[in-house]
Amino acid sequence: MATTGRDYYEILGVDRSAGEGDIKKAFRQLARELHPDVSDAPDADERFKEVVEAYEVLSKSETRQLYDRFGHAGLRSGGFRPTAVDFGSLADIFSAFFGDDVFGVATGARRARGADIAAEVEIELEEAASGVTRAVPVQVATRCSACGGDGVEPGTSVSTCEDCGGSGRLQHVTRTGFGEVIRSQACQRCSGSGRIVEHPCETCSGAGRVLEERGLDVEIPPGIHDGQRIRLSGEGHAGALGGQAGDVYVLVHVRPHERLVREGDDVYSTIDLTMTEAALGTRASVPTLDGEVELELEPGTQPGAVEVLKGRGMPVLQGFGRGDHRVLVNVAVPRHLTDEQRRLLGEFADSATDETYRRDEGFFDKLKSAFR
Repeated sequence: MATTGRDYYEILGVDRSAGEGDIKKAFRQLARELHPDVSDAPDADERFKEVVEAYEVLSKSETRQLYDRFGHAGLRSGGFRPTAVDFGSLADIFSAFFGDDVFGVATGARRARGADIAAEVEIELEEAASGVTRAVPVQVATRCSACGGDGVEPGTSVSTCEDCGGSGRLQHVTRTGFGEVIRSQACQRCSGSGRIVEHPCETCSGAGRVLEERGLDVEIPPGIHDGQRIRLSGEGHAGALGGQAGDVYVLVHVRPHERLVREGDDVYSTIDLTMTEAALGTRASVPTLDGEVELELEPGTQPGAVEVLKGRGMPVLQGFGRGDHRVLVNVAVPRHLTDEQRRLLGEFADSATDETYRRDEGFFDKLKSAFR
């Protein structure tokens, strides 16, 4: 779970409307100030971790949207786990996030983080209410067991790239009227690895990784909403040269229910009564998330009336309690009558008084009650 309860925008010192560039700029500035190699402040370690965590959330659209809508609770329910900070050099930190050499110096071949994987799972509304564990198949690149991920055939050796001296990067210095301009780029001969592999691993063809089918058990929490993502940290593609594995983001789809409609944490359904059932009162079976429930309908139940089943709705995601189940009453008016039925209804109409149809609640009051 998140290591801090503070507002991420506050930590980075940016507005909630800040763009990607502003967030990146704020992170770079704070990282340079708070990295333990630079700062002597006693709380620099913890503040640096907060800054890294805040940037990790706000720099990705899916986690930022989840945080903006549901806060820290939404991140926890979505499976977010902050990246562990090992306080490497500042160049290594920036490279891990931005994939570039921000200081314009060559630091040698680096381990690269593996790519993330997107997967999808579809569940029923009842499963979203109770929570469920689903096996999700993914094809993932894993570290080659034969070479340990370095791409070299066991028993053979590698040589240092002569062009870049093992740094993996080449520098070009251009003199201008304003001084020297240093441009750094990856070495083409070794592709930025800083080494020459004469005998690549036969199992993985030198890639250091192999593809395999894997089934991941995804725990879907009660109350999850359609379209939310669950993050499985470290279950993605293996990193290059033994780097950290990526993550798996599982998009959850909740199938539409035949008779129930979800709105927030509440559930809505309808029940059809005949004219006589509504007038005389009846008991009817209502489908809910917990199964069939007997509902007592009072005599004189009106069309559009809403019966509320307290606590029969969806669980509050990462919270307490449940929403309600609201049942909207429809009353069917007969379309085709026999002569006898018409005569009997006529007698009823003749005997009816103002008291027979006395109104207890207006139409708009009933309509509003459906959304309380």
